[in-house]
Formats: sequence, C-alpha cells, structure tokens
Amino acid sequence: MKSSGKMRQKVLLISAVMILLIILAVILFIGNRRDARPKVGLIITGSMEESGWNGAHYQGVRYACEQLDAELLVKENVQEGTGKCAEAIKELATEGAGMIILSSYAYPEEARDVIDSYPKIAFYGISAEYYADNMTSYFGRMYQARYLAGIVAGMKTESNKVGYVAAMPNSEVNRGINAFTLGVKKANPDAEVYVVWTNTWDDEKIEAEATNKLIDDAGVDIITCHQNQNYVVQTADKAGIYSIGYNKAAEGLSEKYLTAAVWNWNELYFQIMREYMQGKANSVKRHWFGINTEVVALADCSPLVEEDICTYLKSLKNELYAGKDVFSGVIYDNSGQLRCNEGESISDELLLERMDWYVDGVVIYE
Repeated sequence: MKSSGKMRQKVLLISAVMILLIILAVILFIGNRRDARPKVGLIITGSMEESGWNGAHYQGVRYACEQLDAELLVKENVQEGTGKCAEAIKELATEGAGMIILSSYAYPEEARDVIDSYPKIAFYGISAEYYADNMTSYFGRMYQARYLAGIVAGMKTESNKVGYVAAMPNSEVNRGINAFTLGVKKANPDAEVYVVWTNTWDDEKIEAEATNKLIDDAGVDIITCHQNQNYVVQTADKAGIYSIGYNKAAEGLSEKYLTAAVWNWNELYFQIMREYMQGKANSVKRHWFGINTEVVALADCSPLVEEDICTYLKSLKNELYAGKDVFSGVIYDNSGQLRCNEGESISDELLLERMDWYVDGVVIYE
C-alpha cells in the first residue's frame, strides 16, 4: 500500500512538472510570436490625434497593422526641412522597423542618404519623386476626384471665379490644381480658378487669411483647398461661401459645403503593407491607386448640388472607371502653349515628377 501511494505521488509530481513545462512552452511561444511580429514605422508631420491629414494617416496605418498583425511604431511632429526625418528613421531602424512609411511629400528627398544607408528596410514615400531599390512611391490618383470636384464648382459658380488655397507649388499640388481646373472649364468654359499659396501644409491663420483674400479681393463665390486640415472650408462656410473640401469630409458645416475629394487611407495602407508582409516590398517603382480602387473618391454631395449635376458626375465617374484619362486630349497651359494634343495623354512620369505648369484657366493670385 505504501509502495502504491508513493507511486501515485510520483506520477502526480511528474504530471505537474509536465503541465508546468507545457505552460512555460506556451508562454514562450506566445512571447516569441509577439516578438516576431513585423514592425512598421510611420513618420508624420503633426500629431496622430489630430483630425486632419496626420490623424488620417495614423488611423489608416493602424488599421492595416491590426488587420495584418504588425506592430506600429510612430514618430510624430516631425517637420519637413528640419533634419528630423533622418533622425526619426534612425530611431525606427534601432527599434527594429522593417518597413518605414514616410507620409509627407518632402521626407523622401531630404532623407535620401539615410534611406540608402538602410538597404534592408522597405521604405514607402507618399507622392515621392525619389526612388531606390528599397524606396517605393505611393499615392492615389487624387486628381481624378479633383476633376469631379471641379465639375461641381464649374456648375455652381455664378461669378465665374473659383478659389483654390494651395500649400505650395510642387508636382502633387499642381496636379490637383490642374485637374480641378480642367473639371471647372469642362463644366463652365467661362470660369477661372484663382490660386493663392500659403507655403505651409497646416496653418490656421494663414489659410483663413488666404481664404478671405480670395473672397473679399478676388470675388470668388466657391472655394477649395489643398491643405492638411479643414480651416479653408470652415472659413468659407462662416462667410456664406460655397466650399469643397479635401482629404476627408468635414463635419458640422452648412449645406454650402458641397462635397470633398477624399482619401480611403485604410484601403491604401492595407494594400502596400500586405505587399511588404508577402515579401514583395519595393517590387515596383510606384503605386498610384486610381478611383476604381476606391482609395480616392468624391464624397457625397450636399442637397444644394442639383440632381442634374449629380447625374453628370455619375456619368463622368463611369468614364474614369472605364479608363478615361483626365489629362488627355487638347490641353493648353495658361500661357497659351499646347501641352497635350488630340489623341494624346500626359504620361504618369510627367504628371508625377514634372507638373510645373498650369492649365488654361488657372490664375495665380498674388
């Protein structure tokens, strides 16, 4: 009996030890799995808590990380042209990021030497004009949504003067101005688009001043923008002027806020991050997602946008889905030079890298 009792105790002890070992193995497995998750770095010019451009990028990348089981590392308030982007890249590399997303236009160019020094890290730069074996440009064909927004503006203006508050004259911003103006002119050949530069992506005071200048001095009766936040459309709404937004639909405005050219960052970041996770990072020079991918779109229109305009927009959107190119056919610049002829289209390379001119109808308002 004593022998049997000792045997039972021995079996119980062995069983307990085995259970303990199994628990430890599971803990180690989970820990190792968590540590093995890919790390994705994001660099933004502002705060991830803000409601505009930076917050939208953060939310999009976070969504993709959650869907693909990746760890997100964020460096926020990294201003362009300060040298801080290079520092942020080095910090993310030290923290183990295998993919780094540069979410502001100037980052890739100003940090190119640092990017080259980390050949094993996959870099993705928004609207970048610089490429490398480990550096891919990504963007959406926002100009398609801008073109549709221009149709709305052209059909709604009564003064034939449409305002555009723009950050700075680079290819990305110029593309948007030109596409918007092509839409305005298609809907209303007599209309012109008056552009004021702010030389900043995000400054409430400067953007409000630019908006009021276009309203009070230039006499525009509808206004749009290319800025990080909604200061322009908020200012226009207070002045009782029609407005068209950018990036994401604004909230709390009157029906004079007609629509917006908007991004679906969740979808965009899911696609490029999935590419990285599948081992296909930097397999192409650029990603340029069209309106057919739903990465870019025209937001729902205000009740003040008449039914005939909505019907026309739908037909034009279907043409874009079918492959119609906004920058095709006869296009003159605002100095009278022919830039595109009948039966031609402007190449992606020119649109992305050398859009340093403006179409007929653009007035740079000093």
